[in-house]
Amino acid sequence: MAKNENRNYVTMRCSECKTELRPTNKNKKNTPERLEIKKYCKKCKKVTAAVEKK
Repeated sequence: MAKNENRNYVTMRCSECKTELRPTNKNKKNTPERLEIKKYCKKCKKVTAAVEKK
């Protein structure tokens, strides 16, 4: 099984309520800046923009 060092896990944070969401992996070679995607937040009970937590 090949091991890929370019992918690492990042924790996402809801942009509205600031709660941590489940981890997502990203390719740090292709996406060096902060990741921002839409994810479902359990606390807000809706899909919101999630930003990578540093």
